[in-house]
Amino acid sequence: MKKPTTETSSRYKSLEKMSVLQLLQNINKEDSMVPKAIEKAFPQIKKLIDALVVKMKDGGRLFYIGAGTSGRLGIVDASECPPTYGVPQGMVIGLIAGGDRAIRKAVEFAEDDTKQGWKDLCEYKINSKDFVIGIAASGSTPYVVGALAQCNDNSIATGCIVCNKGSNVAKVAKYKIEVVVGPEFVTGSTRMKSGTAQKLVLNMISTSVMIKLGKVKGNKMVDMQLSNNKLVDRGSKMIAEELSVSYKKANALLLKYGSVRKAVDSVLK
Repeated sequence: MKKPTTETSSRYKSLEKMSVLQLLQNINKEDSMVPKAIEKAFPQIKKLIDALVVKMKDGGRLFYIGAGTSGRLGIVDASECPPTYGVPQGMVIGLIAGGDRAIRKAVEFAEDDTKQGWKDLCEYKINSKDFVIGIAASGSTPYVVGALAQCNDNSIATGCIVCNKGSNVAKVAKYKIEVVVGPEFVTGSTRMKSGTAQKLVLNMISTSVMIKLGKVKGNKMVDMQLSNNKLVDRGSKMIAEELSVSYKKANALLLKYGSVRKAVDSVLK
């Protein structure tokens, strides 16, 4: 059986003998290959996003599900959507094998349970309006494979982000994204290039979807949550620029209406 690309031996030998500068140069050289690999997957990424936008415009939710690094990356992306775009908590949800405690500490064998992923999704009363994206660098994680298979059986749209061709996860997912970045600098350490690739693709998916859902105006995050002074300052400057008013007036409008969009609309309307 052919060895998965993510498990093939590093192109580099005797890493422990390299100087720190050599390590940096070689890691960076490998990382530079990631955007090129993603570009090859653009048709797959576009197809998934197009289908996802339709689901979410109809009131569906987006679920990310994965184990280890892949699961953590999904949780990071999901957690950033409410503050960045002002969408409700629970519109984008990240699940990880082993539950929340696995975010900080590995839970042994959690990813090997083929039934737990579906059980975790059912905790959220998942339904046919929703869309589930499995994230797995290897493309073989049982937790993810089992969850996607059950989603298919229940008429729930499925996608995936994997870093091997022809993986089990990709075979199950209706909308597959395969970003093959090649061997890792440290053999098998998929938190490196594979993790970077997954993060970049997640950025593309959530950002594109939120733009298509109307959560960005021009190039501004007009619905962002005002959760700290930095964001209040940013919002005030956005309003001042859009309406050609003083910072003081813009800040007053923002605090009165609670969002950049509402503040601007209050004046323009």
